[in-house]
Amino acid sequence: MHPALLVVDKPIGPTSHDVVNVVRRGTGIRKTGHTGTLDPSASGVLVVLLGGATRLAEYLLEADKEYQAVVRFGQSTTTLDATGQITGTSPVRFSEEQLLEALAAFRGETLQVPPAYSAVKVEGRRAYDLARKGETVELEPRKVQIYSIDLREWSSPEAAIQVRCSRGTYLRALARDLGERLQSHAHLIALRRLRLGPFRVEQAIPLSELQSRFADGAWQEVTLPATAVLEGWTRVDLSAELVDALRRGISVPGGTEAAGRAMGVGPGGELVAILEGDPRSQAWQPRKVFMDL
Repeated sequence: MHPALLVVDKPIGPTSHDVVNVVRRGTGIRKTGHTGTLDPSASGVLVVLLGGATRLAEYLLEADKEYQAVVRFGQSTTTLDATGQITGTSPVRFSEEQLLEALAAFRGETLQVPPAYSAVKVEGRRAYDLARKGETVELEPRKVQIYSIDLREWSSPEAAIQVRCSRGTYLRALARDLGERLQSHAHLIALRRLRLGPFRVEQAIPLSELQSRFADGAWQEVTLPATAVLEGWTRVDLSAELVDALRRGISVPGGTEAAGRAMGVGPGGELVAILEGDPRSQAWQPRKVFMDL
């Protein structure tokens, strides 16, 4: 089997690592990993990479994401979501118009302080480990991009929003900051990832359905080729001879089109290599080469 992936619709409850373990046991593929962690209380798109496709994780980390979220105003919690203890309450006095103005203020580049209960490292230790031990966690603000943020429904004290954002954006922190802007406590009570890069929830297979396919091997029918990760990249179609050359570390001719990065695809449509163009030699240099499982 060539490097491939599964787009799973993760349910609320299991961790992202739990899902990977289910896939590893069901497929028998030892080298398995996910990109873009989802909290246990969140659902939606989780991309599970199989075999050599795990080497493509870095390219999905670059991708933007899209979420549906529900923010409850009037209460704040330790974890910034519904799993934490309530730390403060306040009346909800703002109007829908003021809420829309507050949402608009977050569009574009903004500084965001990650939640204390997050996987951000502090002197080599995970922030959530420190927070769980009662230690004070102070994290530096980070630049994130909010490409779009729209109100889907407002029924005080809860707002349903849809957000498209860059890597590193925490929707829990966004809920906190939105509350502060409206002079209200706030926390996240629901989160669903609709998209990760090119992968949308409409094409995701529910975890329960995937599990039912493991017994007879039908899970392979719902895999996607590794090339799907690189949607929009330049595609270089390769003959069997050129595939052999790349797998021996030899560059292949590309002419004037050999510039930037590209995916090298074999005669069977399989991902063979990540290529980098060298305009001087007009050749494609192999940067990552993939073998069959």
